[in-house]
Amino acid sequence: MWRLFIVLICGALLAGCGDSESSSAPPVHRGAELIRTSYGVVHIRADDFGGIGFGLAYAYAEDNVCMLADTLLTVRGERSRYFGGDAGPTVGRDGEYSVAIDYLNQHRFDLRNEDSDFFFKAYLDPAQLRAGYAAASQDVTALLNGYAAGYNQYLREHANALPAACRGAAWVKPISVDDVYLLIAEKAIHASGQIFPHQILAAARDAESGARKAIVAPPQWPNSGLGSNGVALGGDVTANGRGMLLANPHYPWFSTDRFYQVHLTVPGVYDVMGVSLGGLPAVVIGFNKDVAWTHTVTKAVHFTTFRLRRDKADVSGRTYLVDGVPEKMTERVVEVQLRQPDGSQRARRRTFFYTRLGMLMEASGLPIDSGDFVVLGDPNRNNTRLVEQWLAMGRADSVRSLQAALGRIMGLPWVNTIATDRHGNALYIDNSVVPHVATDKFLSGCLLFDTLLLLDGSRSACHWGTDRAAPPGIFGADSAPWLLRRDYVANSNDSYWLSNSHQLLTGPEPSGYSPLYGPTDTPQQLRTRMGFVQLDDLLAQRTRLDLADLRHLLFSNRVLAAELVLPDLLAGCTGAADVTLRAACDVLAAWNRKADLDSRGTLLFREFWLHAVEVPAMWAVPFDTADPVHTPRGVASAALPTMMAMLKAAAAKLTALGIPLDARLGDYQVDNRGRIHTAMHGGIGDIDGVYNAVHMSTTPTRDEDDHVIWGTSYVQLVAFDDAGPIARGLLAYGQSTDPGSAHYGDQLPLYAAKELPRLPFSEKEIRMDGNFQRTTLSDK
Repeated sequence: MWRLFIVLICGALLAGCGDSESSSAPPVHRGAELIRTSYGVVHIRADDFGGIGFGLAYAYAEDNVCMLADTLLTVRGERSRYFGGDAGPTVGRDGEYSVAIDYLNQHRFDLRNEDSDFFFKAYLDPAQLRAGYAAASQDVTALLNGYAAGYNQYLREHANALPAACRGAAWVKPISVDDVYLLIAEKAIHASGQIFPHQILAAARDAESGARKAIVAPPQWPNSGLGSNGVALGGDVTANGRGMLLANPHYPWFSTDRFYQVHLTVPGVYDVMGVSLGGLPAVVIGFNKDVAWTHTVTKAVHFTTFRLRRDKADVSGRTYLVDGVPEKMTERVVEVQLRQPDGSQRARRRTFFYTRLGMLMEASGLPIDSGDFVVLGDPNRNNTRLVEQWLAMGRADSVRSLQAALGRIMGLPWVNTIATDRHGNALYIDNSVVPHVATDKFLSGCLLFDTLLLLDGSRSACHWGTDRAAPPGIFGADSAPWLLRRDYVANSNDSYWLSNSHQLLTGPEPSGYSPLYGPTDTPQQLRTRMGFVQLDDLLAQRTRLDLADLRHLLFSNRVLAAELVLPDLLAGCTGAADVTLRAACDVLAAWNRKADLDSRGTLLFREFWLHAVEVPAMWAVPFDTADPVHTPRGVASAALPTMMAMLKAAAAKLTALGIPLDARLGDYQVDNRGRIHTAMHGGIGDIDGVYNAVHMSTTPTRDEDDHVIWGTSYVQLVAFDDAGPIARGLLAYGQSTDPGSAHYGDQLPLYAAKELPRLPFSEKEIRMDGNFQRTTLSDK
């Protein structure tokens, strides 16, 4: 009943097929069945991973074909060919999709099309990606080839019925497996290469004239911005003694990093539900019958730079010295086609330069001598292990086997993993791809410039090291921070140090983990503290928790900043004579200190706190390394007059904007997309300490263009019983980016109401879903 074979003949639309199969080989067979349940959740069943890839791509295209096609232009370096070199990426308006790249919400990839095309064509090398995937498992090979075939099949069937955003567009075209490689590779470099596009481009030379772009300043790298929450409970603190998980990634709502709800099943081999990311052919956050996991963006650093000494004996200026021995750069000429106003094409070429330590970049203000080189070392640039890693995680039957899979493959590019299992174990681990720079190298003069982690590349002793059973140049599992517990582990994007409030991780003696994994003994973000405050409060109240408790933890919308400072601030209001200040104090005294829809005072406190958080020496109780959850706190008496003045200024600003001081949050924090208007609860996150983070496009107004930029996106709560997983969740913005789809924004009311529907996992649950629909996919 579930079995269907689809015959796909290698041809022009399945480029690359001939590379893996001879012309005399029998046709490739793929089978897939597409089921949709409530809210358009996708379930793909197939007899092999080729069918899984085929069905997943077909379903994703049904919901997001324009965004995926536009994204493929970006990673292929073809935006200028269709839209012109001076235009920028497609930016969503009125709820349409966006392909703007904005990892960590810091706008480092604001490039016009010509520069974007040159960057991707120079930075991502299909030949090296092919070489990497040549070592992939048969399942991954089948999955990725099937994905290309499924997308092409969708285009064949729907070429004349695409959504309005890309209907009739020449840039919506068939793909090859190389394009799938590029799609995955773009995600891998979010926390490395995509931080430095301007500096990479500045080092290139015009292939004809030799001219170069202006040298730019190095990027700032605070490693903050987008965030996520992850909590894994162990059997010692759950109602039935089995593990439970809260997954709460805070990702963009209108970009290529949107999630997509999927359930992928190869009977008897693989059965995993959760979400894929940006069209990737894998479940990246999810669960099976035994294990549930989520990811948070790690505090670790995923690149270094190197200073290289020029060999003055080479008049070409393209030779550098390592331990006094000359080594020659390689170079590659990259060509980009630019659409002209009359529709014709004009080619432009630039030459990019490479060393064995990384790609040449240029930036001003670096502490190097004239003539020295700087290169970007990026261990994720040719990381072809991502899909292999997520497939292996989906096959795990315990957190121990999941941990073993992480250590065996080392494929996760820039995320922590928080996981639990039906046996009641809870795991935190940062097994992401981190350059192998041990503590001793930081102590031996290798580090030349902190800001860019600039190492002395002229000394081989300062190059990346190697761990046993790890890919060259990165730390292996034995060097990565991890914690296994029976009560809980959690992370909200601060470092590994605080993963459990009762056991701080410091690493092996005497030097601990590499500094590249993040700091220890430092104050934590307020969102991190809020998570641990709530967990410890809940466990102090009743020792055993259930899914309802995790839901409450996520959606409590408590504002930790208010809890820390309002007692002292309101005490300072006593006897205030100023009318404006007195009114502000009265509102905050009556406020519930939450960011719920009906909360009155949230907007006033937020406007105040955005400035007050910068007051020096503000805290009455300073940070204590022995108590990072509850310190710092309170308002120092010396800071109180400044903060009272800031509160008055915040009240005056809201009044000038026509916003009542006691305005209801739900009247001003609204996601607007076309004719859909949804009041949004939630706060800023790291700054104000609201666990459920939602970032809006504008400051508080009743502007109908206001919308969520990023924040709580996918929510997944998972527990286990004897029959299997019990899961609830939602995808806040919905499955589709097409405003004409029934699944465009259809889950927004669920978010507003804090409702988490059951996620149907078993065959019985799926068939009983009131919106069950089944489609048999075939090659017509």
